[in-house]
Amino acid sequence: MSLVKKILLIVLVLYIGIVVLFESWLGYSQPMGDGMVTIKTTSDEGAISRRVVSLLKSNDNLYIARNHWPKRWYDQALANPEITVESAGTTNNYIAVPVTGDEYNRVDSDNPLPTFFRFLTGFPPRYVLRLDPR
Repeated sequence: MSLVKKILLIVLVLYIGIVVLFESWLGYSQPMGDGMVTIKTTSDEGAISRRVVSLLKSNDNLYIARNHWPKRWYDQALANPEITVESAGTTNNYIAVPVTGDEYNRVDSDNPLPTFFRFLTGFPPRYVLRLDPR
């Protein structure tokens, strides 16, 4: 193996390590900041999970997005779309509706992810759910 290939392989392994460490830290610490909310989703077995996510806004609608490789909460919301959102001591119930097409493009454009954040998370695909009041 040539020296260039070895260096590229080392850089790739280091990058994957950085992504795994960053995603693991986020999953463990679930930091709260401006624009962040806690959602509760329910598994098919009835177990309730809590996850901190960013609340997105577009055209007077509320959205949440899967911006990371770990996706358990997103899969649970698709399977059981009745979710609870907690923010600043207030709790509201919603139906999570998958967003595609023009609506997805608008929400994504209105709420862009910084390139550095996308780099740290390994450029995962982004999936968006609209929160319709229940």
